[in-house]
Amino acid sequence: MASNMPAPEAPTASSRFSGDTPEASFGEWNPTEETVRPVRGRHRVVKQRGGLARSSTVLGVGVIAAVGAGGIATAQDKPAVSISLPDALTDSLPEAASLPGVGSLIADSDADSGSGTTADTAPLTAMVPVAETAPSGAEDRSAGAGEALRARILQQAEQQRAEADAEAKAAAEKAAAEAAAAEAAKQQSEAEAKAAEEKRKAEEAARAKAEAERLARLAASYALPTSSYTLTSTYGQAGSMWSSGYHTGLDFAAPTGTPVKAVHGGTVTSAGWSGSYGYRIVLELEDGTEVWYAHLSSMTASAGQKVATGETIGRVGATGNVTGPHLHLEVHSPGGSGLDPLAWLRGKGLTV
Repeated sequence: MASNMPAPEAPTASSRFSGDTPEASFGEWNPTEETVRPVRGRHRVVKQRGGLARSSTVLGVGVIAAVGAGGIATAQDKPAVSISLPDALTDSLPEAASLPGVGSLIADSDADSGSGTTADTAPLTAMVPVAETAPSGAEDRSAGAGEALRARILQQAEQQRAEADAEAKAAAEKAAAEAAAAEAAKQQSEAEAKAAEEKRKAEEAARAKAEAERLARLAASYALPTSSYTLTSTYGQAGSMWSSGYHTGLDFAAPTGTPVKAVHGGTVTSAGWSGSYGYRIVLELEDGTEVWYAHLSSMTASAGQKVATGETIGRVGATGNVTGPHLHLEVHSPGGSGLDPLAWLRGKGLTV
């Protein structure tokens, strides 16, 4: 339970700062809950003493602390507030002039005003207007902020323009690359077509050369059946003189006794008289093709004999059903069908 003993009186300024008491014995007065009397009765508005009420003194101390912390602008905007304290507590509070640092402030204020009326009526918070403490460079900072914003906008515009230029440059480079690729593809296609045409021509030339070489080899391995001749009747020629109604061979008109030669190496399968063919020799080649020599005046090869290309096997005559001396030449395929002797000889590279 709190004590109801009266609180000790605070030391006065005269006794605190007198020369009789040593300075080391001075101590700050700090009331505790044992020294504070319980509040009784109704609250009343604090009376004004010595030019400043104790409540105003407490408020002044708070304002000074706020000024020290940089909060004077906020304190100025708020109106003065009166604080109500019990009489028992206000009686025990020290005078404002006796507080350290406050007495000189009150003295200076009284000296400037010349009387205590202003201090009694004007709150301490009104002593320092906010306008006087406002920074003098506010307009400069505002102008600097605007300049910074302008610079940022210009920088962004420059960056966007640079990006647009880069995109346009990239698009132009891409278009140029695509055009170059298309041109290169076109040139490659044309080059390939030209190369293909040249290759085709080269292949045709090679084939023609190969055929010429083949014919040359055939010509070397094949020979004309006779010499000093004149072609009189061709294969398939129609006429009543032939029993079949058309000519089945090729006639080489030549003087009697003109040598008849083997067109290619082969085997004589038949040699003798053959009715309307007169004396006839049948030469079978290696591939089975048969060459018939008819109307011979004489035969120098016999059946079963192997002969070489260009070897004489008989002579031109006029035996059988003829109108004059000539060599009747027929060519039969391995299957037995008749072939055009003129085309067959030319196919072997011979010039007839």
